[in-house]
Amino acid sequence: MKILVTGYNGQLGYDVVLEGNKRGFHMIGTGSSDLDIRDEARVKKFVLEHKPDIIIHCAAYTAVDDAEEYQEMCWNVNVNGTKYLAVAAKTINAKFIYLSTDYVFNGEGNTAIIENNEAAPISYYGLTKYEGEKIVQGTLDKYYIVRISWVFGINGNNFIKTMLRLSDTRNELNVVSDQYGSPTYTHDLASLLLDMALEEKYGVYHASNEGFCNWAEFATEIFKVAEKSVKVNSITSDQYPTKAERPKNSRMSKQKLIENGFKQLPSWQDALVRYIHELTREVK
Repeated sequence: MKILVTGYNGQLGYDVVLEGNKRGFHMIGTGSSDLDIRDEARVKKFVLEHKPDIIIHCAAYTAVDDAEEYQEMCWNVNVNGTKYLAVAAKTINAKFIYLSTDYVFNGEGNTAIIENNEAAPISYYGLTKYEGEKIVQGTLDKYYIVRISWVFGINGNNFIKTMLRLSDTRNELNVVSDQYGSPTYTHDLASLLLDMALEEKYGVYHASNEGFCNWAEFATEIFKVAEKSVKVNSITSDQYPTKAERPKNSRMSKQKLIENGFKQLPSWQDALVRYIHELTREVK
C-alpha cells in the first residue's frame, strides 16, 4: 500500500506518516519544498511518477487571520492545490482523503452539527476549505472529506504549546469562553484516517476527540494536567477581537463515523493527558 501525504511538515501530516510507517505502509510524506501543490504541472508529474494508492491531503494554508489579508495565497493553496491533487488522483484512480474544518460552518446554535448541515463559512479561510470540499465532491467518487477541529500534535505549534509557554511567565490569563468545540489529537486522528483509507465507506465525516469544551475550559484543563498554577479568566470573543471571525459553535456530530463502524476517538481529556506526557518526554 503506497500512500502520499501532503503537509508532512505540519502536525497532522507528520503523525499520519509516522502511523503509516508503523503499520508497514509505503509512506510518501511531502512538504511545500518537496511538492508545491500550487504548481499544477508539478503535482500531475509527481503523482503520475509515484502512483500512490491513496492520497491523504493534509496540506493547507491555515493562518486564519492572515488569510483575510493574503487571500490569493490562501486560495492558491486551499482551492487550486486541492483541485490539482484531486484531478491527479482521478487520473490514477487513487482514493482521496481531504482534511477540512469546522470553519466551513457559521457557528450558530448550540447543538452538535451533523455532517450534511449546510455550510456557511464566516471567514475567508473557511470559505476556501469549503470550496476545496466542493471540488473534491465534484471531481472524485472515491473520496473522504474529514472535518476536524482544534488540532494539536507534537510537530508544530498549537494552543496547548502556547498556553504552556505563557505559563512560564504568567500566573493569570484571559481566554475566550464563548467558542465551543472539540480538541483533536493528531496521533489519534492519524490512526482513524488510515483505518478509513483501507475501507470504501466514502463520504463526509466529522472527526475529533470525544466531548466538548470552550477554550477557557480547555486552558484550565491544560494547566491542571501540566500542574501549572495559572488562573484562567473567561472572556468573550468581543473582548478578544481578531481579523477573522471564529465560529462560536464548533460542536460536531460523529454520527457518520458510528454508522459506518469506525472507531470513535478517545475523550479530549484522555488525549490531553497522553499529549502532555509525550511533550514532557520530548523535553527530557
